[in-house]
Amino acid sequence: MALVITSILFIIIGVALGGGGLWLVTLGGSIFYLFAGLMFLITAVLLLMRKAVALWVYAVLVVAALAWAIWEVGFDWWQLGPRGGVIILLGLWLLTPWIRRPLGFRSPTGIVYGANPWPLAVPVILAIIVAVYSMTTDPHDLAGDLPKDAVAANPAFGGSVPDGEWHQYGRTPFGQRYSPLDQINAENVSSLKEAWRYQTGDVKRPEDISETTYQVTPLKVKDTLYLCTPHNWAIALDAKTGKEKWKYDANSGMNPNRQHQTCRGVTYYADPDVAAGQPCAERVYLPTSDARLIALDAADGKVCTSFADQGVLHLETGMRFNPAGYYYSTSPPVAVAGKIIVGGAVNDNYSTEEQSGVIRAFDIKTGALIWNWDSGNPDVTTPIADGQTYTTNSPNSWSVFSVDEALGMVYIPLGNQVPDQLGIGRSDNVEKFSSSIVALDIGSGQLRWVRQTVHHDLWDMDVPAQPALIDLTKPDGSVVPALVGPTKQGDLYVLDRRSGEPIIPVKEIPAPGGAVTGDRTSPTQPISDLTFSPEPLKEKDMWGVSLFDQLLCRIDFHRYRYEGRYTPPSLKGTIVYPGNFGTFNWGSVAVDPERQIMFGMPTYLAFTSRLVPAADIPPRGQDEKGSEQGLNRNDGAPYGVFMGPFLGPMQIPCQAPPWGYVAGVDLRTGKIAYMHKNGTVHDMTPLPLPFKVGVPGIGGPMLTKGGVAFLGAAVDNYLRAYDVTNGRELWRARLPAGGQATPMTYTTDDNKQYVVMVAGGHGSVGTKPGDYVIAYTLP
Repeated sequence: MALVITSILFIIIGVALGGGGLWLVTLGGSIFYLFAGLMFLITAVLLLMRKAVALWVYAVLVVAALAWAIWEVGFDWWQLGPRGGVIILLGLWLLTPWIRRPLGFRSPTGIVYGANPWPLAVPVILAIIVAVYSMTTDPHDLAGDLPKDAVAANPAFGGSVPDGEWHQYGRTPFGQRYSPLDQINAENVSSLKEAWRYQTGDVKRPEDISETTYQVTPLKVKDTLYLCTPHNWAIALDAKTGKEKWKYDANSGMNPNRQHQTCRGVTYYADPDVAAGQPCAERVYLPTSDARLIALDAADGKVCTSFADQGVLHLETGMRFNPAGYYYSTSPPVAVAGKIIVGGAVNDNYSTEEQSGVIRAFDIKTGALIWNWDSGNPDVTTPIADGQTYTTNSPNSWSVFSVDEALGMVYIPLGNQVPDQLGIGRSDNVEKFSSSIVALDIGSGQLRWVRQTVHHDLWDMDVPAQPALIDLTKPDGSVVPALVGPTKQGDLYVLDRRSGEPIIPVKEIPAPGGAVTGDRTSPTQPISDLTFSPEPLKEKDMWGVSLFDQLLCRIDFHRYRYEGRYTPPSLKGTIVYPGNFGTFNWGSVAVDPERQIMFGMPTYLAFTSRLVPAADIPPRGQDEKGSEQGLNRNDGAPYGVFMGPFLGPMQIPCQAPPWGYVAGVDLRTGKIAYMHKNGTVHDMTPLPLPFKVGVPGIGGPMLTKGGVAFLGAAVDNYLRAYDVTNGRELWRARLPAGGQATPMTYTTDDNKQYVVMVAGGHGSVGTKPGDYVIAYTLP
């Protein structure tokens, strides 16, 4: 009976692999799956005939599979496992007495001898040895050390933030995410313990959109932490105990049209003209998901009614089109020189009639408009008159700005015009400013310089991250004020922030052509010499937990259009790699201005996009909710787009891991010192497996003078500490929810250093939602 059941199983496997393998061959892919299918079928027939040669035939398959796998991927366990797992397990089954005995013979004396196991046993044992050996190697690891010595004796941190405080999203206007605290260091960080835990009470709701996320980095001013929640509550906590001081609910409501329900942070401002202790002497500005900016008294959370319209600035003012839920603010504005400078998020790929991407500076006390820079009309920055409107659907900035007040410039990462995947009819200004970093004059809003990171962007490669400002010391001792701008495609632009000119060279490389009718592509695209852009995908990079889903991913790989980075969108579907998720995203990178090094979390996850003719887009469903994944309608455009991660039938990435790393860079040389896999599959599988695969993540890192980098972000629920010199993990703490936020650190009046992490999950990556704010300190 065992022999018959095994034969039937082998026939099913043979038909599946043979049929799929034949399809793959017709697409120009590997012949191995067709060969394997035929070998399974031959083995099945021989088993039914009770021929011992069946083991010899299967042994040939084992040897061929092993040789093929090593030829394709070397000794990479996570790639070898899917290729050989099923084959080796079935080989072991064929070696059992239940199979070998019926294939043997009976001696003249009546003794039954099973078939000789060694022709099959030897290659199976060899394959197991190779598998065990591959578990001891890591072909994707780059080991190395960053320089330990301080280069700058008196580094520029930006602003006048006390060492023990954290006043802006990136701690200071420079956005470095670096703290000069060193009480917690590489030697003692393993002793960190939880000091306190606070739950905001703002949890994900049944009616929420899928991409409800908790991405906030708290601020710490004096003895208080200030933060916001996904549904736009502002909260103040005692920095030492985590006890709530006050809470304010902006009542921003629910709208299924919003693509994102989140808040990355609030903005703090101390009014030098108001005596300490007076109402609104210190303020917290709260951005909301219904396009408001609300001024609150930092002391008690009450609305500062002297600001704008009874304390509320209405950001939809001046928009020609204003559909509810299409425009909102997810990132904290910057406060500088008596101004508060604000951008805004627009829904990707909803409509060609969306709000403007205008950047505006308001009087931080009164809310009066001082200047407006509209990338669709960039030369006129004087405030528009009542009744006038900004350019519809001009490139916007949804992320965080950086500021150099001494140079008089604010640095803004810009997005692109909707639709993201169509460039038909874009204006000259859109072509100039889309997907770029711009520097504006703080006083007037006039353009000082622009550096574009993608030409004629058709891939949603908007610049997502706050630029980090750092003064770099050259070998001759001279100092260059620099800007480090991470991009979704993995390039790191290191620019002179006075002029936008590259410090680390940027060159133009040929790019694929062949856009849809009516559109075009840029013949070249820029790439920095400092880049984490991955090698182009190949068929052998396709992955799965078994031969079967790996085969289907290989078939899909050939069915999509893919000619490497910047393959244009198409009607048949295009692989976008790096994907829309980005090698770097809003979490940005952290830089140490003393050692002049950088720590980041490059992520690699391919996406697909398929253009859908407008006539083929079904009417909107009544219960449809906003999302960047799935069908994006692009109302008013000739095409919508269907997009999402490139996943296999089991909803795991089609590309092989690692999908996420931690990495260190010497900014003075532009060299990558190390890259190590980051994160486990603990929360990606039904069983809490600790396998360190290197998983995707979204969030940002923080560096300290103690030589430690802190990072959550990965889709397993941990906060980790790393030795920034070599990137090795030193400590980790299990989080009660996804940690897709950026940690921060501070000290209190008892001179204790705390590290704070927000754990609330991220709808886009499917981590566990929550409402936790957790502080750690040394015992």
